[in-house]
Amino acid sequence: MHVLSTERLSLRWLTLADAGFLLALMNLPVYWQFIGDRGVRSVEDVEAYMTKTVLASYAQHGFSIFAVERQGETGPVGICGLVQREFLPVPDLAYALSPSAWGSGYAVEAAAAVVQWGLATLHKPEILAIVNPDNTRSIRVLDKLGMRYQRGIVMPGETREICLYSTGPSERSQTEETRTGSDRFAG
Repeated sequence: MHVLSTERLSLRWLTLADAGFLLALMNLPVYWQFIGDRGVRSVEDVEAYMTKTVLASYAQHGFSIFAVERQGETGPVGICGLVQREFLPVPDLAYALSPSAWGSGYAVEAAAAVVQWGLATLHKPEILAIVNPDNTRSIRVLDKLGMRYQRGIVMPGETREICLYSTGPSERSQTEETRTGSDRFAG
């Protein structure tokens, strides 16, 4: 089902027919490095993962991750959407693109559309994003969206701190607001 359009992109619900694309995307070394290894090694694994997470979220929340396609083309170049995690009060933005789509501005374009949709259509008070502090490309995307660094958090079951961003006002003091680069993650 089609959900959103931008100047160059179309976002639609993922279906089990997208399992082959997701298998390739979710097994990229960069996906494992910055998002995590979801343990999917076959189309069947992806279908089970999708049923448990993405499709269940569509049914429960009315949103999840969408397939990102170029306007007028079929077949995803990436994924982008909102995830409602049990440990966060509002949904967080999630996205990943195939290497063939890197450097195109698609991440910012798709993410901006999803954030606006979450705020305006879903009436969420804010949209969050979580990001590995080493993922400078994604941090630049969040900065371009106007999202602000809030604080470091440790996800349940993890030991490494990641960064929490928000469309809302920053929780940090004015002094911390001026930090840049790796200093932003200093304790």
